[in-house]
Amino acid sequence: MTATVPGSGPVDIVCLGESMVTFLPTAPGRLADVPSFVRGIGGAESNVACGLAASGHSAKWVGRVGADGFGEHLVEAIASYGVDTSAVQRDALRPTGIYFRTAGDRADGAHEVLYYRAGSAASAMSRSTLPDEDVWSGRILHLSGITAALSADCLALMRDLTARRPGRPLVSFDVNHRPGLWRDEGGPRVLLDLARGADIVFVGEDEAEEAWGVRGADAIREALPEPDVVVVKRGAEGAVAYARRAEPGGAEVDTVTHASAPRVDVVAHVGAGDAFAAGFLSATLRGLPAHARLRHGHLMAAATLTVAGDLATPPTRAHADRLAALEDRDWGRLRLGPGWTAAAEQGPQDPQEVRIP
Repeated sequence: MTATVPGSGPVDIVCLGESMVTFLPTAPGRLADVPSFVRGIGGAESNVACGLAASGHSAKWVGRVGADGFGEHLVEAIASYGVDTSAVQRDALRPTGIYFRTAGDRADGAHEVLYYRAGSAASAMSRSTLPDEDVWSGRILHLSGITAALSADCLALMRDLTARRPGRPLVSFDVNHRPGLWRDEGGPRVLLDLARGADIVFVGEDEAEEAWGVRGADAIREALPEPDVVVVKRGAEGAVAYARRAEPGGAEVDTVTHASAPRVDVVAHVGAGDAFAAGFLSATLRGLPAHARLRHGHLMAAATLTVAGDLATPPTRAHADRLAALEDRDWGRLRLGPGWTAAAEQGPQDPQEVRIP
C-alpha cells in the first residue's frame, strides 16, 4: 500500500486542533431534563493522539487552551494517555471551549450536542503562533476539517499545512464535516480543497454525499484523485481504502481494499470516527498491509463505540493483531460489547458467533 511513512521525525504523529471539555449527563434523556453532568474531554485531533499513544506510539498534540481550570484539565487529561502536550499554548484572553451532549444515543433517535466554543482559545491558532519545530516534528501530521471552521486564521493555517511542499511529513486529513460550525455555505468546497492537499484522507460515505453531493465510494475517490490514500467509512457496512500505486510502465492505478466491520453493541457513536483514524494510522506507522489497516481502524472504533465518552481503552496491540488476522468467517462472527477490550484474549470458537466479552 502506498503512503509510506517517512522515517524522520522525533515523534510518530503530531495531531493539531481544538480540544474541549465535555460534559456527559449522568442520566439518559433530553438535556433539558438532565440534573447533573460528568466532566470528560473531547476533540477530534486529540482523540486520535490519545488513541495512538495508548497503542504504544509517540504522539504530540498541538493546540491552544484558555489559561483557566478547564484548559489545565484538558492538558493534564490528554497527557495522562502518554501524549506529549509540551506544544500546547495557553491564552490569557480567550476561554477553553466546552460542550454538552446527551448520554449515549437516545432511544428516540435524537442526539443533542451543544457547543460553547465561539471565540475560544483554539480559534486564535494561526501559522504565526505555531513554531515549525512543533508542527513538522512528526512522521505524520494529522488534521481535521473542524479546525478550518473555527476562524479565518484557522482556515489560513489549514491551507498552509495542506499545501504540498518538499520534505513535509505525511499529512493525514479527516474531513469531519460539521455544517453547524460554518458561518457561510462555502464550507464543503473548503473541505474538498483541503482534502486534495493531504496524503491520507478519511471521509464518511454519508458526509461526502451531504457535503459534496457525491454518492458512493468510487465517486468519492474520483472527487479526490490527488491523495495517495482515500479511506471511505461506510458505518456498519465497513470501509474501503483506495491506494495509488505506480505500474512498471509509469502509469498510476488504484488498489482497492474492502474490510467489513465487526458487529458492535453500540453505546454511543461520538468519537468512533477519530478512533477509526487512530487505528488505521497505527497500522500505517507499523507498515501493515491495507486490509490490516482497515481492520485495526474498525477495532479501535469498536472500542469507542462501546463506551459513553469520546475515548476508550483500546485493545492491546497483541489482542488487536490477533483479531485483525482472523479469517473472514471468524471475523464475521465477532460481536463486540462493552468491556471487550479488557476481556481475556481468546481464540475463535465454534458457536454461531464469537462474542467478546
